[in-house]
Amino acid sequence: MAIIRSLPLEYGLQFIKRRSLFLVISACLMLGSVGLFFTQGLNFGVDFRGGILMEIRTEGPADLSALRARVSDLGLGEVTLQEFGEPTDVLINIERQAGEEAEQIKAIQMVREALGEGIEMRRQEFVGPKVGGELKQAGLLATVLALLGIAFYIWFRFEWHFSVAALVALIHDVIATVGFYAITQIEFNLATLAAVLTIAGYSINDTVVIFDRVRETLRKFKKVPLNEVLDRSINLTLSRTVLTSFTTLLALGALFFFGGEVIRGFTAGLIWGVVIGTYSSVALAVPLLSFMKLRRGNEEDEAASKGAAAKA
Repeated sequence: MAIIRSLPLEYGLQFIKRRSLFLVISACLMLGSVGLFFTQGLNFGVDFRGGILMEIRTEGPADLSALRARVSDLGLGEVTLQEFGEPTDVLINIERQAGEEAEQIKAIQMVREALGEGIEMRRQEFVGPKVGGELKQAGLLATVLALLGIAFYIWFRFEWHFSVAALVALIHDVIATVGFYAITQIEFNLATLAAVLTIAGYSINDTVVIFDRVRETLRKFKKVPLNEVLDRSINLTLSRTVLTSFTTLLALGALFFFGGEVIRGFTAGLIWGVVIGTYSSVALAVPLLSFMKLRRGNEEDEAASKGAAAKA
């Protein structure tokens, strides 16, 4: 019985051949993201840094200069104002005041009096520094546990080689997403942290689909070179991967442009995450398998196949 030693590619795309290029791109992306995090930092929201958040609505288009002049002389420390979605909506961030809750309430009242009549108070929040620090630790712990949980699942579902490749790709996606928030300075709060965890879940879904095809092809073609098996597995799942990402981006695009300012940071992160997650599944997770010694089937499987061929 003839042994198949090469496989035709569905789209003729050779990803494994360019694995060095992909690894360099991914390394640069991760290093750049880490550099941005330590130099520029994240624009932490009130959830993490603590302070007072007020959302107001004016009767007409807001005059930020005039509003800023009214509150800048109150002696409340750093106060920032920014347009929030509609021209009539303004977000006011005030640093935490020294003292307990009474001092924070007093600062809010001072701002309301300084703004004057014709201002609708839509939202006001206060988060203490202790709570903000606890939320940072909880968020970091949630991210680490999510990544480890996914890695253990891949180990159980496939092999440890697949688990290592998937974990590296997920860490790449998370770091790249943090870099995205650092360079854009989109507010990083609990909602955007949820976006980071959602990206990890989306990315691993694509990766598992390709890994499943890799395992199936490995068992079917034990004598074919590993790089050809990996290339064919990517090609066979490429249309599914691209179409799934495309339709997801359509939905996220609608949310980004028409969902309002409240969820814009969340959806922006998801849009970036879908793109980077699709890239890492195809160009990072699977190429990493080419450096590992994957099992191609046990001896019993080979003996059984030889016996069946002899009887035929």
